[in-house]
Amino acid sequence: MAAMTTTRIPAARRDTSPTLAAARLLPAALLLAACGSTRGDAPPETRKVDQVETFFGTEVADPYRWLEADVRESAEVAAWAKAENAAARRFLDGIEERDAIRARLEELWDYEKRSAPERHGEFLYAWSNPGLLPQSRLVRARELGGADEVVLDPNTFSDDGTVAFSGGAFTRDGSRLAYGTSASGSDWKSWRVLDLATLTDLDDRIEGIKYGDVSWVPDGSGFFYAAYEVPEEGVYTQVSTDQKVWFHELGTPQSEDLFIHARPDHPNWSFGPVASDDGRWLVLGIWEAGSKNLVHVFDLEHPSPTPIPLVDAFTASYEYVGTAGDGALLFLTNQDAPTGRVLAVDASATPPVWREVVPARDWRLEGADEVGGQLLCTYLADATTRVVRYGLDGAEIGEVELPGLGSASGFSGDHDASDLFFTYSSFATPPSTYRLDLASGATELVDRADVAIDPDDFVVEQVFYTSKDGTKVPMFVCRAKDVEPNGDVPTLLYGYGGFDISLTPGFSVSRLVWMEMGGVFAQANLRGGGEYGEAWHRAGTRTNKQNVFDDFVAAGEWLVSNGWTEPSRLAIEGGSNGGLLVGACLVQRPDLFGACIPHVGVMDMLRFQLFTAGKYWVDDYGSVDVEDEFRALYAYSPYHNLQPGTEYPATLILTADTDDRVVPAHSFKFAARMQECQAGDEPVLLRVESSAGHGAGKPTAKRIDEAADVWAFLVEELDFEPRL
Repeated sequence: MAAMTTTRIPAARRDTSPTLAAARLLPAALLLAACGSTRGDAPPETRKVDQVETFFGTEVADPYRWLEADVRESAEVAAWAKAENAAARRFLDGIEERDAIRARLEELWDYEKRSAPERHGEFLYAWSNPGLLPQSRLVRARELGGADEVVLDPNTFSDDGTVAFSGGAFTRDGSRLAYGTSASGSDWKSWRVLDLATLTDLDDRIEGIKYGDVSWVPDGSGFFYAAYEVPEEGVYTQVSTDQKVWFHELGTPQSEDLFIHARPDHPNWSFGPVASDDGRWLVLGIWEAGSKNLVHVFDLEHPSPTPIPLVDAFTASYEYVGTAGDGALLFLTNQDAPTGRVLAVDASATPPVWREVVPARDWRLEGADEVGGQLLCTYLADATTRVVRYGLDGAEIGEVELPGLGSASGFSGDHDASDLFFTYSSFATPPSTYRLDLASGATELVDRADVAIDPDDFVVEQVFYTSKDGTKVPMFVCRAKDVEPNGDVPTLLYGYGGFDISLTPGFSVSRLVWMEMGGVFAQANLRGGGEYGEAWHRAGTRTNKQNVFDDFVAAGEWLVSNGWTEPSRLAIEGGSNGGLLVGACLVQRPDLFGACIPHVGVMDMLRFQLFTAGKYWVDDYGSVDVEDEFRALYAYSPYHNLQPGTEYPATLILTADTDDRVVPAHSFKFAARMQECQAGDEPVLLRVESSAGHGAGKPTAKRIDEAADVWAFLVEELDFEPRL
């Protein structure tokens, strides 16, 4: 690659996989609460405590605060979670159709999955899974179609497949690969260095990296990285602060690494160090919350470099994407350009001199990279991919031809590359790999996933509906060709709506099985996401967050009013920030949905910032320390707005016991409170995955099991007979 992608602060999202009624006080009595539902096995009784806090004169009860304890440190919480999961398992395993659904999922999942190859040194490298291996393997060949040689096999990292590859960086000459591993889905990573001539690990070991990757210097003698001190206790819940930047010289212990930079006066700052293509500059992205960042650089030709501020205010996002021929540094930014543009800066000038290279256009600029002396810019147009090639002077060369309206990725490579490989897919189109010739701009198909489905059996449409305030919102509606609107079709609506993250058409075996079963899958592109640039994102943040929920509710109402389904057959699903979305909407509009599936959701909006990565989410959600933002948070916080005596839809809450992105306490507390408040017969279940995190690196079998549970739950609760 021309440069490593600049580190971004982790959003409250799954991977992957990244959120209302008037605020009311919760009762604060010391009681035992049992689930109000009469269907299935009742979950365990949950102890309540007398815990009350005051925010700007408003008393807020938190009767399930004790469920915030880590399951590794609290026997009581561990026993409670185990009992909740056991109750969910009895319910799910008792659904007649589950085994057949799982069998079909496994049958369709069993195809070779292969990433687009990347050139490093003399080889083409790709990630490959022949079918149902827990984790994909890194393989290489000297030419397209050549015999694969296994380079790195994460399936050997652990006996149960829960230790996963979590990032990597090749040296420029392709002689070595630095790679990270993470256990049980944790954000914490351990890094090693693989010698690609002998395929053996060197002695180098790096610990303390949590969110970022590493960046090699051009000669491969070492790499820059940013790390935290690893806490002795509370590793899965504690907030990490005081990150430092280091340089690791190959062949030396981490204890001898060269200290580069820290800001003890700003303990919440985090850093993304990247070595420039020409090796002259260390480009340091600096974040405090959200996507806006500072940029400081170090002149590595200076014997004692000190940071030079190129961007010294948190006004916009800046991502280093390469180096121009004259040595200027190239950045993708939304500074004074909500949809994004590319700027160049002469960092050696005093003061630094900026110029525009690629101007903003109506499409959202999602990514850019300098490859083979060109700028490859990836855009979104109504949530589908467009790619345009530019010269380093900003002159437009031409648009890359893509097979259709879908998602394409992989437009990166070395500064001297003559071609690259990219992947294209859509909802019903399996991933295909194409080669792009950088000189001519021609593309050719080189590989297509052999999945046992016919894309022509499915229909994908994009519609635009009107939200509560008149905003037009796009939504994809996907189905089997023979499924027509009859007012009663089981329909699953999926959304996210946050952190400037865009939902685009993507291939999913599990969703195809849902469509085969006779269901409609709908994906709404809500405000808060990045589909239309920074203005679209900001319209769904802080005190504007209610717009996101209004957009999602309006999507559901459109599906009902346009004859696809009815509320009893309409389900909603989302993960992480999307779990918050589901939680908030089921609390606000329990009458609109027949079933709700929140995955690893952020459910307590008054305490999210106190755990792990939560402090970085304040830019999107707001802070309880600011009165108007507190009142907005409290008004929609799913945990705080559940009301006793309410008939809520059937709900399957999913979390993982080792999630250190959105700690499981969010789901634990929400489940306990919802079970207490449920006045109807519909089940409220808590499914707790063991030895898993926020979603990244989850083994194949766990992914299939989870999908089987979700589809079986929807078959049961939406009351339909699936076509199996």
